[in-house]
Amino acid sequence: MAKNKNLIYIAVSLIAFLVLAFLYSTPVFTGKQLFQHDIVQYRGGAKELIDYRNNYDKETYWSDSMFGGMPTYQMGSRFEGDIIKKVDSYLNILPRPVNYLFLLFSGFFLLGMVAVRNWKYALLGATFFGLSTYFYIIIAAGHNGKVNTIEYFAPLLAGILLVYIRKKYVLGFIVTTLFFGLQIAANHPQMTYYLFLGLGFLFISELVRAITKKVPMKHFLISSGIIASALAIGVGMNSQRIMANSEYIKETVRGKQILNTETHTAGNTGMDKESILMWSYGQLETLNLFIPRLMGGGSQEPEGKEMMEKVQQLVQDNVSSQAEYDRISKGFGSLTYWGDQPGTSGPAYQGAIVCFLALLGFFFASKKYRYWILGATILTILLAWGSNFMPLSDFFIEYVPFYSKFRAPSSILVVVELLFPLIAIIGLYRFFNSETLEEDYKKKILTYVGGGTLGLTLILIFFGKSILGFATDNEKVYLPPFLLDYLVDERFSMFRTDAIKALLYVGITVTVLFFALKQKLNQNIALVIIGLVSLFDLWTVNKRYLNDDNYVDKIFAENPFQTEGSDYLAEKVGDNANLQSILASIPVNKTLETIAENDKKHYRIYNQVLGTTSETNTSYFKASIGGYHAVRLRRYDDLLNEYISKVDSVKTPKILNLLNTKYMIFGNPVEPQVVPNPKANGNAWFVSDLKFVNTPDEEIKSLGEIDSKKTAVINASDKSYFNNKQVQADSTATINLTKYEANELEFKSQSKTPQLAVFSEIYYPHGWKVFVDEKEVPYIKADYLLRAVHVPAGNHHIKMIFEPQVIETGKWISLLCFGLFIALSAFGIYFIYRKKEKMETETLTDKTL
Repeated sequence: MAKNKNLIYIAVSLIAFLVLAFLYSTPVFTGKQLFQHDIVQYRGGAKELIDYRNNYDKETYWSDSMFGGMPTYQMGSRFEGDIIKKVDSYLNILPRPVNYLFLLFSGFFLLGMVAVRNWKYALLGATFFGLSTYFYIIIAAGHNGKVNTIEYFAPLLAGILLVYIRKKYVLGFIVTTLFFGLQIAANHPQMTYYLFLGLGFLFISELVRAITKKVPMKHFLISSGIIASALAIGVGMNSQRIMANSEYIKETVRGKQILNTETHTAGNTGMDKESILMWSYGQLETLNLFIPRLMGGGSQEPEGKEMMEKVQQLVQDNVSSQAEYDRISKGFGSLTYWGDQPGTSGPAYQGAIVCFLALLGFFFASKKYRYWILGATILTILLAWGSNFMPLSDFFIEYVPFYSKFRAPSSILVVVELLFPLIAIIGLYRFFNSETLEEDYKKKILTYVGGGTLGLTLILIFFGKSILGFATDNEKVYLPPFLLDYLVDERFSMFRTDAIKALLYVGITVTVLFFALKQKLNQNIALVIIGLVSLFDLWTVNKRYLNDDNYVDKIFAENPFQTEGSDYLAEKVGDNANLQSILASIPVNKTLETIAENDKKHYRIYNQVLGTTSETNTSYFKASIGGYHAVRLRRYDDLLNEYISKVDSVKTPKILNLLNTKYMIFGNPVEPQVVPNPKANGNAWFVSDLKFVNTPDEEIKSLGEIDSKKTAVINASDKSYFNNKQVQADSTATINLTKYEANELEFKSQSKTPQLAVFSEIYYPHGWKVFVDEKEVPYIKADYLLRAVHVPAGNHHIKMIFEPQVIETGKWISLLCFGLFIALSAFGIYFIYRKKEKMETETLTDKTL
C-alpha cells in the first residue's frame, strides 16, 4: 500500500512539473514559438545541409554554406548509428521550451528521490533547480544544446549515487549509462566537462571513505568499476559523433595553432588565453547567485530604455562642446550591467532561499555529501572568476587536459546551480528528520547562518554604494559627475529592490524554520511555504529574461529570413524587438535572394553589411565568405584574421578572388549595394608557377603578394608530391565545374601540358577523396587552405567526394555499444528478478517449515 501511495505521489509530481512548464510557456498554446538568436543563425548556416537532406533523403557531412566550407558535424548533422540521439528526441517531444523545463524538473526529482528518498523534498529541490535563472537566459538566447545537456546533469548524478551511496548496482548502471549517453548526444562537451570537474570530488570523497573504512574497499572498487563501464558504454553509444568531432576538432580553432603571432604559438593546442577567459565572472559578482541585480541584470534590461532617455536629456542640458561629448561617449557601455564581463544576457541567479538553504546544508547534510559538494562548489566558483583569479586559471589552462578548449569560464557556474539545490534539500531533510542532529545545534546554526545572511544583506542595502560602487572603471574616468551620479543612483535603486526582496525571502525562511523547530509549524506546511516563496522569487526574476515577448508567430520562427515587407508584416511585428530585427534585414535578404536567383552557379558572397563573422543571412541564400560558428577551421580563421578582419585595399581583394567571391555587398542594411567581382578566380584554375615556402607563416603572408591565378604557394613539406610530376604553362588550358553538390563536385579539364589544378575549396585532410578519370589520386594543400591536384595533359574528368571513414567506423561502434547496453540491462533486470523470486521462495519455505 505504501509503495503504491508513493507511486501516486511521484505521478502527481510529474504532472505538476508538466503544468508548471506549460504555465511558464503559455504562448505555446496559441501555436507561437520561441524566437532564439542562435537558432536563427543555425537555420541560416544549416540551410544547405537541410536542403540536401530533404532533396536526397540522406546526409551530407560537408557544407559550403559558411566560412568557405566545413564539416557539418557541429551544424546539426544526423548520424545513422545514433540511436541514443533518437531516445533524446523522444524525451524532448514536447514543444520548446516546455520540453526543457519538464526534463529539468523531472531529472532533478529523480536525483532528489535517490539522495533523500522522499518525494516532498525531491519535488522542492526540482523547483529549486528547474527554475535556476541561467537556464532561462540560455533558452532565450537559443543555446539549446547547452540546456539539452544540462537537463541530463541531475539524472546522471542520480545514477552515480545509486551505485556509490545506495549500492543499487544494476539500477545505477542502467541510469548512469542511459543519461551519460543522452548527455553526450546533446552535444555540448563543455558542460559535460565542467560537470565532471565537479564530480571528481565525489570520486575522491568515496575513495577517502573507503580508505578510512567508512565503506568497504570492495564496494568502492566494484562501484568504480560499474561507473567506469557505464561511462565507457555511454561514450561508445555516441562513437559516431565523438569520433567525427574528435577528428574535426584537431583542425579547428580548438586544435593546434599553426601560426606564430603575438597571441599564438605554433603547436600549442586550444584557444589563446584572452579568448578563453573573455567572459570571466567578477569576484563580487558571484553574489548575484543570491541577489540577481547585484551588478545589474542583463546588458539590455527594460529599465535601460528609460535610463537612456534620461541620459540623453542630461547630456543635452549640460554638454556644450563636441570634445566633451566625444569624451563622454568613450565612457558608455551598458547602462544596466556594470560587472566584469564584456556583456551578459542576465545574472546566474540561483535564488535567495536556495542559496541560504545551501549554506545551512553545509552544516546539516551528512558528511558523505557535505565535503565533496563543498569542494566542487569552491573550485567551480574560483574557476568562474577566470581572469580575476589567474593563478588557478593559469594552472588549469597549462596543465589540466582539454580545459583550454573551452571559453567563457563563467558558464562553469552550472555546476553550482546543480549542487546548491541538492545540498539544500539534503540539509533541509536532515534538519527536519535527523535523529542525530541535536535541537540546540540546529538552533545555533540557524541563528548564526540566518543572522549572518540577513546581516550581510542589510550591510549591502545600507552601505552598498561604497562597497559595490555601481560604476565601472571606464565610466569613472570618462563620465562627468552629473552623469555618473545619475547612473549610480539608478543602479543602486535596481540593486536595492532585489536586495530587499532577498532579505524578505530569507527572513520568511528563517522564521518558518524556527517555528518548525519549536514545533509550532507542521513540517509539511513549512515546506509548502518555502516552496511557494522560492517559486515566486525565481519565477518573477526569470520572467525578466524569458517571457511572452520571446515568442513569435510560427512563420517568423521557422522563416526568419524574410525577403518581402508589407503593412501586414509590420503590424504583426509591432514593437517586438526580436521581430524588428527581421524587418531590418529584409533589404539585405532581398538582395541576397536576387543574386542567388539570377546566378545559380557555385560561388561565394562577401557580405560586409551584416558583419562577416556574425551572420548567416548570406549562408541561407548562398555560400558565404563568413558565417556564425564558434568552431570553425583553424586555417580559415587565420585567413580571416590576416586579411578579412584587417581590410587592406590591395591584399583583401586578392584573398576574396582566391575564395571565388563573385559578389560583394557594401553599404548599409537599408540600402545594400551589390558589387560584382569579375576578377574572382572561379571554382578551379590551373597554375604553372609554384612558390615553395618553409613555414605556415610564409604561406599565409605570400597570399597577399602573389597572383594566385598564375602562382600557387606550396609548403616545402609537400615538395615530394611533385616527384616525377611536371607542371608546364598552357595558356589554352581550361578547367570547369560541371556538377556541384555539398559533398560531391565534378570538373572537366583540358590542357596540352601537365598542370596543377587549384580548387577554390577548403582543404580538410580527412574524408575528401579526389578521382581523375575514376582513379583515386592524392591531393595536397595549396595557398594555405585550398585543395590542389596534379592533372596530366589531355582531357580529364575530375571528381571530389566527401566520404569520411570515421562516420562508417563510428556507426558500427555506436550500434554495438547500444546493443551491449540493452543486453547488460536486460541481464541485470533478469538477475534482480531471479534473486527476488528466490528470496520469496525461501521465505515461503521457512514459513511452511
